[in-house]
Amino acid sequence: MLKLDLKRWNPCLLTNFVLLFIIMKKVVVGLSGGVDSSVTAYLLKEQGYEVIGLFMKNWHDDSVTISEECPWLEDSNDALIVAEKLGIPFQTVDLSVQYKERIVDYMFAEYEKGRTPNPDVLCNREIKFDVFMDIALQLGADYVATGHYCRKGIIKNEDGSETYQLLAGVDGNKDQSYFLCQLSQEQLSKTLFPIGDLNKPEVRQIAADNNLITADKKDSQGLCFIGKVRLPEFLQQKLKPKKGVIVEVPSDVSQYQKERPQFESKQAELAFYSEKPIYSVSDGKVVGEHQGAHYFTKGQRKGLDVGGTKEPLFVIDTDVDENVIYTGQGKSHPGLYRKTLFITDEELHWVRTDLALNDGETLEVMARIRYRQPLQKASLYKVDGGLYVDFEEKQSAITEGQFAAWYLGDELIGSGVIS
Repeated sequence: MLKLDLKRWNPCLLTNFVLLFIIMKKVVVGLSGGVDSSVTAYLLKEQGYEVIGLFMKNWHDDSVTISEECPWLEDSNDALIVAEKLGIPFQTVDLSVQYKERIVDYMFAEYEKGRTPNPDVLCNREIKFDVFMDIALQLGADYVATGHYCRKGIIKNEDGSETYQLLAGVDGNKDQSYFLCQLSQEQLSKTLFPIGDLNKPEVRQIAADNNLITADKKDSQGLCFIGKVRLPEFLQQKLKPKKGVIVEVPSDVSQYQKERPQFESKQAELAFYSEKPIYSVSDGKVVGEHQGAHYFTKGQRKGLDVGGTKEPLFVIDTDVDENVIYTGQGKSHPGLYRKTLFITDEELHWVRTDLALNDGETLEVMARIRYRQPLQKASLYKVDGGLYVDFEEKQSAITEGQFAAWYLGDELIGSGVIS
């Protein structure tokens, strides 16, 4: 075995040795045709990595896509141009079969149950950092890199092992750690986030300074790898239209307007406040019709096509079994708000497995229930069968099927699907 006496080693030579070690590392970058992944590839090449660009095509059906918002062919061409500019190998991989099985079919099943899935979180867990990562490793990659605005921390343990941290991006306006809330220690160990320490304007400036074609390109919107879709048309591929009624519920009809009961335990209190209100048509008045309760989600305002109210109507609940949409006037309608949510053990995930709670344990955290939501003070309560997330303040539109994620400082330590 080669032994180096670092005390006698020339610092310049040591630097060259470290650089040589990095050069030996191969990284596959998910080149999406956007500015973030373009700069990711550029920075890694500058740091001495052997970089390969890989573009993922995950969708073929343009019939439900707003074409101007999902130019996947243009994205692929832009990714190729960036790769040629940087002088790195480039390939396109078709993952449409896996995407349909793991993401699209899951979305249909969730909407059919009256839940609202988050395909972007699932896409990262199931596609980018699973199927795509496997392909990258088969190509001999040491790491996979993406253009996410988040950071990776490494804790050196006393036994020589390492614990990986998922940290928020420096740019608070672009922090994307929430979208990666389902990553595991194994996935993080093989992942790099080169732009996590940068702000978006800095990323665009780097791209402009290096004449990358994506420097001024608009950020993509919509579903992961699909783009902006007409959701009803998208869902109608499997979920057929079904006419039902829209009911407006007065603000004084709410489970939480009732007299506060006496609870025999904290768990009983949490269970009560985590239950969503149950409405019936008799709780309000019919104000319109819809084409399918499964096309709507809590907090939704657009698409109801009901006028004549003092304040806009918001969806406060859907009943897919009876095919009824319940609505309330205004953002402050009490039916929109809950203080507590529950996550089953089957849907509970710890990024930091060493911080996972045991039954009976609690933890004070900051949490969010959607991307870009400001972090909220909350307490975690682990019980037999799952975890309660109890917020200090009531939260608007806690939605079944979405992900709740919780943080200690700027580190995302766990997440789960809201029941």
